[in-house]
Amino acid sequence: MEDIVGEAAIAQALEAYRKGLLTANKAQLEALCMDQVSYGHSSGLLQTKAEFIADATSGKTTWKSINFENPTNRVIGDSAISRYIFVGENEREGKTNALKFGVVMVWHQQGGHWKLLVRQGYKV
Repeated sequence: MEDIVGEAAIAQALEAYRKGLLTANKAQLEALCMDQVSYGHSSGLLQTKAEFIADATSGKTTWKSINFENPTNRVIGDSAISRYIFVGENEREGKTNALKFGVVMVWHQQGGHWKLLVRQGYKV
């Protein structure tokens, strides 16, 4: 039996994450990530929670748009998997960059809330 309620909650967490990135909202990103999060980029760079949040909220990158294409969410007990294609445009060091890559995320339910445990980007 599919966990429709859980999948809706994951979709909400995923949207909160997207908005947190777009607005560089430190408190929102901290609330969404487990302390043990492993945050992987499509370049191969791995970051801890502190490194990811510091980078995402430093102001060095300004996001013009972030969209998650074809998102899927699947709940398995107290864990969940999200997959999507990240499509966005940012400005960093005066240069505009168009980005498109795949992402898989693993969420874990902690204290009644879905928290990000693993995020890995990959080239498409």
